[in-house]
Amino acid sequence: MPKPEYAFLEGRIVPIEQAKIDIRTNALQYGTAIFEGIRGYWNEQRQKIYVFKMKDHYLRMLENCKILMIDPGYSLDELMSITLELLRKEDYRQDVYIRPFAYVSSTSIGPKLVGYEHDFFLYTVPMGDYLDTSRAIKVCVSSWCRLSDNALPPRGKIAGSYVNSALQKTEALLNGFDEAIVLTSDGHVSEGSAMNLFLAKRGVLFTTPTTDEILEGITRRTVIQMAREDLGLEVVERKIDRTELYTADELFFTGTGAQISPIGEVDRRKIGQGEIGPITRQLSDLYFKVVRGEMEKYREWLTEV
Repeated sequence: MPKPEYAFLEGRIVPIEQAKIDIRTNALQYGTAIFEGIRGYWNEQRQKIYVFKMKDHYLRMLENCKILMIDPGYSLDELMSITLELLRKEDYRQDVYIRPFAYVSSTSIGPKLVGYEHDFFLYTVPMGDYLDTSRAIKVCVSSWCRLSDNALPPRGKIAGSYVNSALQKTEALLNGFDEAIVLTSDGHVSEGSAMNLFLAKRGVLFTTPTTDEILEGITRRTVIQMAREDLGLEVVERKIDRTELYTADELFFTGTGAQISPIGEVDRRKIGQGEIGPITRQLSDLYFKVVRGEMEKYREWLTEV
């Protein structure tokens, strides 16, 4: 598999082996950083990569930077331009994952958000499926609850907060599952360890509200729009109880990494037939056509490299 040859760091594109930061960097010590995950999809027929909703991702990143009072030093247009320049230099011929990172670059000791310097780096890596989207995965409800907005806000992709996700995902893997579903501190369903969650019941699609400690997912928003406009489904955003998971007709995760990932089992209880459900399959088929530039209706969501 090709590996990245370049990264953007300290205002310029450099060979990846030269992209180093000081071990004293505040973001490394305290997790004081905002990151994004963006995908680019290779269209074999057109011999092009299409970056999916790049503008939306960078808008979210800039919004989240306000939470940690980080100034990445670049405008929205500059961030997108840097991304395209780096991708052109890498010249991938496959799907790619893009990782922008705005961080506290000062080397001073102490967890605080004022009086420090900031910087931005960017790198890309070839990436296929984060989760196997060709089968229905097995998940558990984690014993680790989701962090609250008043403690460490999940709506911000804050580097340090992903320790919470790591605990949840690791618990699932150690117990023989593929992934975890996590609950809020008051016991309602939140999302997956690092992805949003949808539930289908009697032809209606449900998903947890943005106030239930979830990341405000861009893929989540995409799926809601496609479900309503293309499949004619009713989509309801509301609180979901744990036991509703067990009686669902279908469940699936969404996210830049997860894409649309079917769930066939929760806590050893079969969901539907334990296979990819019809709504999940329709949405998945549509999603992959959209991101590879095969649907003119949604071409505005794509940026050609």
